[in-house]
Amino acid sequence: MGADAEAGAAALEKRVSVAATLRWTLPLAVVAIGILIAVAFRARPSPGLTGKGLAVSLALVAFACALLSFERLPPALRRLRLIVVMAMIAAAATLVAVQPDGPGFLFMFPPVAAASFRFSRPLAAGVAAVAVAATALAGGLGAARPLDGVILDDLAIAFYYCCAIFAGRFIRADEQSQFLIAQLEETRTAQAEAAALAERQRLAREMHDILAHSLSGLVLNLEGTRCMAEIGVSGDKLSEALERAHGLAKAGLEESRRAINMLRDDDPPGPRRLQQLSEDFSSDAGVPCCFIVRGEERPLARDCHLTLFRVAQESLTNVRKHARPQRVEVRLAYEPQGVRLMIEDFRAVAERPPSGGGTGYGLTGMRERAALQGGTLDAAATAEGFCVELWVPG
Repeated sequence: MGADAEAGAAALEKRVSVAATLRWTLPLAVVAIGILIAVAFRARPSPGLTGKGLAVSLALVAFACALLSFERLPPALRRLRLIVVMAMIAAAATLVAVQPDGPGFLFMFPPVAAASFRFSRPLAAGVAAVAVAATALAGGLGAARPLDGVILDDLAIAFYYCCAIFAGRFIRADEQSQFLIAQLEETRTAQAEAAALAERQRLAREMHDILAHSLSGLVLNLEGTRCMAEIGVSGDKLSEALERAHGLAKAGLEESRRAINMLRDDDPPGPRRLQQLSEDFSSDAGVPCCFIVRGEERPLARDCHLTLFRVAQESLTNVRKHARPQRVEVRLAYEPQGVRLMIEDFRAVAERPPSGGGTGYGLTGMRERAALQGGTLDAAATAEGFCVELWVPG
């Protein structure tokens, strides 16, 4: 068991001990004192101010004060608590010796119970042994106390100690179960919050990838169409530009519907759509984009399909928004331990991007997707342009 586990167990034991005290021992202590003192007044000699009566009175007062003070002492003061328990046993032994026919041995029960509930098992057993020995010794001092009566008193104390041990176990088990139930509820609440956060992040990634891909292409085409209209271009070229913009809007709507269906557990887009994605990019952006597959195609996990497609989609969207490449390559390689996807654009030397990886939200979302699949994603400038490389196990 590690240090954290031991600390947690100690905290649990302390909480159980305090709860058991407040729930059980304090009310029992008050009731026990009242009953025992009432019975002691009916025995002979009864409490008084002289002789043996004074000894009985002092023993009763000392026992009551010790028992009540024991309940007020914090658990950290173990030695002082042990001294108080021994004081109760001494007061009870005095009553056994002074009142041979009285209920003196019953006064041994509260200190034995207190030790059983509040002390460790060996220490509680030691307290019980001291109580048995003190009862036997005090009973032997009483002239009218027969030997069989002393033996029965000791057996009663021993039996009561065993009952107190089992009762303490049940009390601790109940408190521990309540504590663990509360911990379980806190854990379930934290898990529900984490699941909700993960779902919000997943929806944010999906919406970003879909809208960024479709709307960025639409904005670029509409911007080109506006420029054509401003310079007076009309006829087939303007109609063709408007048709491309209409096609992008329609494709974005279809992609949004497809994403919603995917969120409803329908089949997600996967590697087989990368060819069409590359062709659409080439048609919309007017930049050659080739799709290359290496290795033998094999079935992949559902989430892996979606990750490959979304990373390719977001990468091509970034190329369209931030670069003016001469050509783009999308390469998919089926490796023995996983699948590797590379999207690389090639630009003129004068337009070479600065070195270093990107830090935008799109790249952050792609890295999150890769991490969720146990893969990696690297994005960095190359000698001829920019490259995004995804690897996922599969």
